[in-house]
Amino acid sequence: QVQLVESGGGWVQPGGSLRLSCTTSGFALDYYSIAWFRQAPGKEREGVACIRSSDGSAYYATSLKDRFNIFRDKAKNTVYLQMTSLKPEDTAVYYCARRTGVQACLTWGASGDDYWGQGTQVTVSS
Repeated sequence: QVQLVESGGGWVQPGGSLRLSCTTSGFALDYYSIAWFRQAPGKEREGVACIRSSDGSAYYATSLKDRFNIFRDKAKNTVYLQMTSLKPEDTAVYYCARRTGVQACLTWGASGDDYWGQGTQVTVSS
């Protein structure tokens, strides 16, 4: 069965770095795009980054592209989100989701998700 499991979250001080992992099973990353989302308390879901299945191209929210990096290890069926220069505003639950279609990394709508993980908490504070 298809599964996605996030890990790597935790507490970090402002300015610190954190790497999140999305470990997948039941499918190959060559055929499905993977996106990272986040949701902070009281806010709606926000698209963070996406890696395209066909060529590994990366897409980011405009405000995050200078600090976040998404990459994959196909042999390990894992997609990573490297976060640097973290700010308190980055505090949220981070989710990964499998997305389908040619526009999987061009839109952030929930209808594009067919599987997702349970999330991992990231807290940035002093």
